Amino acid sequence: MGSLIEEIKRREAAARAEADRLRARIGELAEDLARAEEQASRLAIAREEVTRVLEEPPAADPAEVIAAAFNEAEARDPGHLRTWAVLVDGAEHQLGLIRAEAARRGVTIHPIIDIIHVLEYVWGAAWSLHAPGDPAAEDWVAARALAVLAGESDRAAAEISTETEAAGLEGSRRSGADACVRYLGNKREFLHYDQALDAGWPIATGVIEGACRHLIADRLSIGGARWGLDGAEAILTLRAVISNGDFQEYWRFHLAREHHRLYPGINQGQYTLGT
Repeated sequence: MGSLIEEIKRREAAARAEADRLRARIGELAEDLARAEEQASRLAIAREEVTRVLEEPPAADPAEVIAAAFNEAEARDPGHLRTWAVLVDGAEHQLGLIRAEAARRGVTIHPIIDIIHVLEYVWGAAWSLHAPGDPAAEDWVAARALAVLAGESDRAAAEISTETEAAGLEGSRRSGADACVRYLGNKREFLHYDQALDAGWPIATGVIEGACRHLIADRLSIGGARWGLDGAEAILTLRAVISNGDFQEYWRFHLAREHHRLYPGINQGQYTLGT
């Protein structure tokens, strides 16, 4: 009987040892499984991102973007009764497309080059005529900028040319000044800032860029966010509705449309409750 008990104990010990070994193996397998699942998740995210990039529609043609902007403007002024001021960066191709679209729709436009683009050229001229870091360059730029804002871009260009010749600049040292003079001459018809300011028109796109930061970047650029095209479009549309103060009107419209979707043929408010 004693030998039987000893044999059972031996087998029990062996079984417990095997169980311990299997438990340890299960722990190792669980860690391997967790690592494999994490890697699979990362690869799935990478696959989705690559698929999104590969399947994303190509960037819209500039002519399509300009046409869309004109569509928006016509929605606000279908009778072309208001003044259409168009801020541009001065690119000839862009200006050509804008003029062609305006002609196609029969609307009169007033193109204005963003003053910030003009100031970039004026600063380029300043560094041709001043040593790097010279604080006098700021006052020099301010004086030429005021002339441009007063509608005297030709005078500003002439003064820059005179100073460049007087300084005896040659080659690359005068490139910034020459570029500014050419720019002011070639774009003079779009530099009537005196008329624009008198009429209350915008002369810079800062308000648009600020709206982009508020409407788009403040929401889509939050930490950890990942956006698809449809989701981003939906949330930005909602933010635009809220920013424009149209949410309550939109929400009433949304509820009415949802009611008709769920209960077609039944007008909300058609029935009254009896007492």
